Amino acid sequence: MNLRSKATTEKAKTASFADVCSVRVGPSLFGLPIRHILEIVGSVLPQAVPLAPPFVGGLVHYRGDVLTTVSMRFLLSLPPLHAPQAILVLESPGGAFGLLVDSVVEVLTLAESDLEPNPATLGDACKHLFTGAYKLKSNLLVMLDPEGLDPLRLSTAQAA
Repeated sequence: MNLRSKATTEKAKTASFADVCSVRVGPSLFGLPIRHILEIVGSVLPQAVPLAPPFVGGLVHYRGDVLTTVSMRFLLSLPPLHAPQAILVLESPGGAFGLLVDSVVEVLTLAESDLEPNPATLGDACKHLFTGAYKLKSNLLVMLDPEGLDPLRLSTAQAA
């Protein structure tokens, strides 16, 4: 083994990779680390909740329980989609919740070192939703922060 291939092998061993589930919301591509996703539930139309905070996309039946969903379209100031949407079931300290997205695209394995930080110009109102972005060949993948999407944290942020 020559020194160059040994150095490449060592670098590959130390490189850290993340498995990311990519989703579409409107025209944009977003990602969530797979380790935070309990399940992907496709084509569900949530039941509206009167007097709920506006970010609540509704309630759905999930494994014998009622799951609160968070609307990514609302958080991104996009018009509501009056059609079934995919739900990513995420775990949080307060319990599981659903994230409503237009569609699930694919799972990608990305080098964590390629994650670009949020731009300094990103407003405080939405800064907690994103962790950065990956430059893909033909698109930009904006990484979502699962903790920032937690309904308990969103309601606290909305009250402030």
